Amino acid sequence: MSEAASTRTPVALLPSLTPLLHEWLPRQRWFAGKGRPVAGFLLVSAAELLPVDSTGPGLLHLLVRVQQPGPAGGKGASTKATTRETADCYQLLLGVRTTLPPHLASALIGRVTSGPLAGRAVYEGLHDPRLAALLLERLRTPGRFGPLRFDRAAPVRGGLPARVLDAEQSNSSLVYGDSYILKIFRRVYPGINPDLELPLALARAGCDRVPAPVAWYESDAPEPCTLGVLQPYLRGSQDGWQLALKALADGRDFTGEARALGRATAEVHTALAAALPTVSLGRPQTEHLATAMNERLDAAVRAVPALLPYVRGLRTAFDAIADAGPGGAGRAQRGQHSQRIHGDLHLGQALRTPDGSWSVIDFEGEPARPLAERRRVQPPVRDIAGMLRSFDYAAHSHRPWNPAWAARCRAAYCEGYADASGTDPRAEPELLRAYETDKAVYEVVYEARHRPDWLPVPMSAIQRLALPGG
Repeated sequence: MSEAASTRTPVALLPSLTPLLHEWLPRQRWFAGKGRPVAGFLLVSAAELLPVDSTGPGLLHLLVRVQQPGPAGGKGASTKATTRETADCYQLLLGVRTTLPPHLASALIGRVTSGPLAGRAVYEGLHDPRLAALLLERLRTPGRFGPLRFDRAAPVRGGLPARVLDAEQSNSSLVYGDSYILKIFRRVYPGINPDLELPLALARAGCDRVPAPVAWYESDAPEPCTLGVLQPYLRGSQDGWQLALKALADGRDFTGEARALGRATAEVHTALAAALPTVSLGRPQTEHLATAMNERLDAAVRAVPALLPYVRGLRTAFDAIADAGPGGAGRAQRGQHSQRIHGDLHLGQALRTPDGSWSVIDFEGEPARPLAERRRVQPPVRDIAGMLRSFDYAAHSHRPWNPAWAARCRAAYCEGYADASGTDPRAEPELLRAYETDKAVYEVVYEARHRPDWLPVPMSAIQRLALPGG
């Protein structure tokens, strides 16, 4: 690959795109800065994956920092702190054409009026089958392309048709034929993404519950970061969320599936503990956990005042794991261990394959949390709490609400986990309650910002968890 061919993008490029990005970026599902004005853009790196010329489409790869006023300040924040700027980095893959064909009209970002692309149409490149195919070809050939580095763990088939997955979340995904799925990280951070790091470790450990990465690409500018991961596409699979909703609609029991999913979770945790370092939880660690949970609660109350009446009760869940006095509940946590975990486990992150087995996907962790935090070792019960919350979400999405269905699934999931691991997560109720509470607080903030109609779901859990014994 030619280094020169990937670095011809003029310095004037970003200023010419700025008016279009101001309008387009805040509307994207994966843009994290919604509700705050965009103050400006900084170009981190640029590469022409397909040169822009007059004969056909070009493909620009950009890493762009988006400058915005920071969110409302944290504990003890001053007025000055509330107006500090943040600069999240986003990965953009922009198609460029002189004339946009009708089938790409919905992907249009806008037409550039000045600069090196003046008069050209700029659009979301992933929706162009020709450009999506080019990205697969780059992944098939390890090596460097300007600031980008492509690598692979196994041969990659070429010539496969590409389609964008409709269900866009915090990232974008391309499916190639029925063979591969490429996750493209939109908001990028320095360091290896856990959605590459952990599946690679699990593949080396021989764990077949997680699709092993086939290829990936990264950037070195200004420091290494993971940009995309290609994995096998599990054709014919159904995600646990849709399966749970169907079971509820049919009035069908879901405990068998929940128990099997608990076993799968335990197998993944066991393999991660064997492949990567673990640490024991002592008094400083449990106190740190409780402090961090209380701080997140403080921030959540500022963002969603509806939490205020429940703060005292919610704090009891966090304080219980830090209470190391005589007879204190916190003593029970010592001897537990922390390890690498999934970090954002719920029914939508589990796929049941046509043979009836469960696979676990999407090890990125909660995208709103800093990458360094997502890569820390944590108690496995955090993943378990996330899945238990997911059963509650499913039950609430059905009318009438079916709390007994959720309770049976929660129990079956824990039983399956205990069968496979030898450790029942319900044996440490204080730690489990604390993590369930922490997750529900996170959900309240998320729903208030992104899906206000769903806010009653986590708020019902908040009301329960704030009661003595949760």
